[in-house]
Amino acid sequence: MSCLGNIIWIIFGGFFNALGWFFTGCLWSITIVGIPIGLQCFKMARLQLAPFGKEVVTRDDSSVSLLLNILWIIFGGFALCISNLISAFFLCITIVGIPFAAQSLKLAKLSLMPFGKEII
Repeated sequence: MSCLGNIIWIIFGGFFNALGWFFTGCLWSITIVGIPIGLQCFKMARLQLAPFGKEVVTRDDSSVSLLLNILWIIFGGFALCISNLISAFFLCITIVGIPFAAQSLKLAKLSLMPFGKEII
C-alpha cells in the first residue's frame, strides 16, 4: 500500500514540493557554513518524494538544533511549510485525498523544525 501511495503522492504534488526542498538545499549549499543545512534539505526532499511508510522521530534536542531550527524558520522553512499547507488544503477536498493531506500536514510540521529529526 505504501508503494502505491507514494506513486500517487508524487503525481499529485509531492514532486513539486520536493523540488522546492531541493532548490532550497542547493541555495544553502553555496556557502560552506550552509552545507549542513543543505544536506538536511536534501534528506527532506527525499522524504517529500516518498512519505508513506516512513516515520520521523526526534533524534537530537540540543541547543545547536534549536538554533538551526530558528535560522531555518527565518530563512526558508516558512515558505516550504506554507506550500505543504496549501497542498494539504487542496488534498483534503475529497475523501480519497485525506490520507495524502495527512502526509502533507506531517511534512508541513517538519518543514518548520527539520533539525534534530531522523527519518525511519
